[in-house]
Amino acid sequence: MNTNFYSALKERRSFYGISKEIPISEKRIEEVIKNILKYSPSAFNSQSARIVILFGKQHDILWNITKDALKKIVPSENFTPTEEKINSFKNGYGTVLFFEDINVVKNLQENYSAYKDNFPIWSQQSSGMLQYAVWTSLEFEGLGASLQHYNTLINQDVSKIWNVPSNWQLIAQMPFGKPTALPDEKSFMPLEERIKIFK
Repeated sequence: MNTNFYSALKERRSFYGISKEIPISEKRIEEVIKNILKYSPSAFNSQSARIVILFGKQHDILWNITKDALKKIVPSENFTPTEEKINSFKNGYGTVLFFEDINVVKNLQENYSAYKDNFPIWSQQSSGMLQYAVWTSLEFEGLGASLQHYNTLINQDVSKIWNVPSNWQLIAQMPFGKPTALPDEKSFMPLEERIKIFK
């Protein structure tokens, strides 16, 4: 694919129209995500990020349990738009689950008490960088993805179904697949309102 780093950043978008096709192999997706996980920065090189990749039927299970969880809290007369949204994620090929190992964070707090209050913040920042890198890389490989946060609704089911350690805290979910629709046009604030430069 003829694209460079800067165009990849520019083209990364939230794709809600995705299908159960992929233009690359599962092996390639695994390779890309493993490399990003390995080389993403983290405070004190803590490497607190954890990932679970769900393909095919496992991906479908995730969005089925999410839909079931939402049925319990969304009034039935208002559920149709919610169901359509969840189905759009399920229509994809797979999902990346992002976690942070809270034991790593706690150990850092104990060993470096002067920075105790910062480690949870730095953990979230590291996770954000990882998510962004995975998101951009999947798009670079010809996939569409979006970032979702149904953590509190599905934490227990995710831990139970996929035998995730209790110290892995679910942060975000990223469904992906072949894009079937272009995202809406994106608007931008004037950069002059967002950046200051001093020389």
